[in-house]
This record gives sequence, structure tokens and C-alpha cells, in this order.
Amino acid sequence: MVTFLPTTPGPLAEVPAFERSIGGAESNVACTLARAGHPTRWVSRVGADGFGDHLVAAVAAAGVDTAHVVRDPDRPTGVYFRTRGERATVSGERAAGEVAYYRAGSAASAMSPRTVGLAAADAGRVLHLTGITAALSGGCLDLLRTLTAPRPGRPTVAFDVNYRVGLWRSAADARVLLDLARGCDLVFAGEDEAEAAWGVTGGPAAVRAALPEPAALVVKQGALGATAFGRGGAVHVPAPHVDVVAHVGAGDAFAAGYLSATLRGLPVRDRLRHGHLLAAAALTVPGDLAEPPAREHADRLAALPDDAWARLRLAPGWTAQETAVP
Repeated sequence: MVTFLPTTPGPLAEVPAFERSIGGAESNVACTLARAGHPTRWVSRVGADGFGDHLVAAVAAAGVDTAHVVRDPDRPTGVYFRTRGERATVSGERAAGEVAYYRAGSAASAMSPRTVGLAAADAGRVLHLTGITAALSGGCLDLLRTLTAPRPGRPTVAFDVNYRVGLWRSAADARVLLDLARGCDLVFAGEDEAEAAWGVTGGPAAVRAALPEPAALVVKQGALGATAFGRGGAVHVPAPHVDVVAHVGAGDAFAAGYLSATLRGLPVRDRLRHGHLLAAAALTVPGDLAEPPAREHADRLAALPDDAWARLRLAPGWTAQETAVP
């Protein structure tokens, strides 16, 4: 989607002007992975309009292959507006800001197994999907069911649950996300969204009990960190201290960091740390996307001893300079 960020604080009814940017869970991950040095392809649909032109150009400028993005002549590109502050919480309450989505009937909502090039989606080492797409239309849900089903030559399928309460009529409808997650190889799920969408309580172990099928499960725990479950058992890594500017895009950045480290064959602890570091990059800027730290910088921080990692504090601008550890 095209994103409009306010130029001044205040409720949407009073903000006089906005700056245009880009957003969207899957494109955020694609852009961040490309900026982190990985060949990345984004497969989607946007309108044959000026917003679509801007969106495709901006994603391509990040280094992403956009050759398989279809331009829809009959449906518009989705847009959203937000105030300064956080997006709506999983519980449906408003945090420090408002978000207004305009994507009903958008080009992306017309995705289905018939309108998306499945061969292009299957061509990479990892296919990353999110639950937001599943909520956009019946055709989008059919597409997600097709892509998460067992099939010859399927790549590693990563799935970020990304439960957004405003996109589902009820939590009962959102249980389809649990079915989709069970068909994937790697799943990202927030501890809070597992409770909101599926009624799962009791911490990361309870989420794993509800989702035993994926080979790897990462349970995000907000400021407490994240826990990864896999063949080697459970690994928990606390999040560094971050001076937060805005929370929007942080979950997508975490997924990109974890996937980047996975593609590089790093151990699980370092995958979680790279996830936290790229999330911190997003948390310290106002928009959806942030420039990730240089790989060498991130690797040095990810290799810190546990006591130094626990003291790490990241503030706006940290990705552009070396980070001192007290």
C-alpha cells in the first residue's frame, strides 16, 4: 500500500498535511531483505494508477525484483493514513495514534490462484507470506491455502500470522490463520496475537503446543524478546533496549532479520538477535521502513556476550554509526 504519514502530531481529523511513503507487510519484508543484501522478489498486484507507479518504483529502488507485480486496470492501489504514534493494538484498542485503511476492492484484494503467478512465487529459497493477505478476500484466502499446501518443489514457506483485528469479522474467523500456519515450515506469531486470535494463553510454550507442526516457530514477546522453537528445543533471546519512535513495521523488520540470518545459516540465537536488531532499526524511525545496519555492524552486535547484549541500548540513528556497549 501507499502510506501517508502526518507532518504534524494530532488526530486524523486535524492533521493538515501528510507525506507519502510505502507500506505493507510483505513488501516491507522484501525491501528490508534486499537492503540487507539478499536477492528478493515481490509478487503482488497494484492498480494501474499513479500510486501503483510510485509503489512499484519505490520497492524496486530498494533492490527488489518487481517484474512479477501485475497492474490491475480496474482496481485501485490500496492506501492508508496514520497519525504519529502506534498502530491499533492486537486487542483492538488504539494506542498512541489512529490508522485508517482504504483497501477494500483494491488490486491486492483481487489476488487468487488464478491471478498470481505461482511459479514466480515458488522460485526462491524462501516464500514469505502473512495473514494480512488471507483477510483481504476469499480469493486471497484461496491463494494462501494453495501456497501453504504440500506440493512438489515447494520452497521453505515462512508465515507471519500478523493478526489485525480490524480485518476479521470475529476471532472465530481468524482461526483460519491457525490452519494456514500449520501448513508452513517457519511461523512468526506474537504471544499477544495468539491469545487474541486463538485464545491461547500460557506463554510461548502454550503457543508451541497449539502449533506443533511447523519445523520452526518464533514467538514474539514484545519488549521481553522472542523465543524460537525447533529441533534443538527452545531458545529465548531478550530484546535490546530501544528508544522507540514508532512501532509500525517492526514485526516485518524482525521477520526480515530472522530470515536473513536463516539464509546465511547462522545459529538460532543469532537469528533471533538479527531479528531484534532489524526490528530496532524500524522502531527508531517514523515510517514503515528503515535502512538496516550494515551486515558487519549487525554481526558484531549479534556476537556480543550475553551480559553486553543485555546492556545494549539503541536510539534513533544507531544504524548509521557504530554502537557503543557500556
